Order: sequence, then C-alpha cells, then structure tokens
Amino acid sequence: MFTADQLKTAHGKVKTGADFPAYIQEIKSLGVTSYETYVTDGQINYHGREDYTVNLPAKYDPMTVSSTPNPEVFIAELRAHQQGKTDFLTFIKMCASTGIEKWEICMDKMTCSYFDKEGNEVLVEHIPQ
Repeated sequence: MFTADQLKTAHGKVKTGADFPAYIQEIKSLGVTSYETYVTDGQINYHGREDYTVNLPAKYDPMTVSSTPNPEVFIAELRAHQQGKTDFLTFIKMCASTGIEKWEICMDKMTCSYFDKEGNEVLVEHIPQ
C-alpha cells in the first residue's frame, strides 16, 4: 500500500490545477481509492482497499471557511485554477472565501465533489484522464 512519503512526493509535483489529472493518475496507481481534503487547514485523508487510510496532517494555519457558499464565484475561480492561472494556496483561500469546506475524490467514478460547511454538494466534476 501507499505511504505518506509517496503521497507527499506526488502532491509536491502539483503546482497549479493543470497538474491535477497527472497527480490523480499517480496516486491511483499507488492504490488510493478516494481521499478528502479539508480547506480549513489542508489536512488530507487518503483511503485504499480494506479500510487502509493514511492521514496527512494540517499544512497551514487554520483559516475560516465562509458559512455562505457562493457557487458562481467558486466555479469561475476553479476554472481559472484548472487552467493554471493560480497556485494551490490561492485556490485554497478562494475555496474558503466562497464557502467550500472540503472536496472528495472518488477514483472509481473519477469524480471530484466539493462540499459546503453543511455537507451540501456544491459541484461534482469528472476528472480528465
């Protein structure tokens, strides 16, 4: 199974949203079946088969996530990030300001689902392969 060091190495290659599909393919090949990223502090929980989990701790000081989601602004800024126009920390700050608390990746479905603080699904995207 995958290790925290393998996951950190793979994540370290992601400079913009344009790098995301290659990252997903790399961690999928390591055996990751799903994961959740928390906007508040950057904690990521990676899951594999047979209840295998690797939790990566907070990456930055906690930030406040807006209680009022703004899907229109979030989607516009997400598109810019996916085109490589912003770095990861800028993307995280934008998520917090537009009310995105976390996102979940499902490797089986190749989807990325974004959620607000109430657990409502704000957006589901298909991950390009």
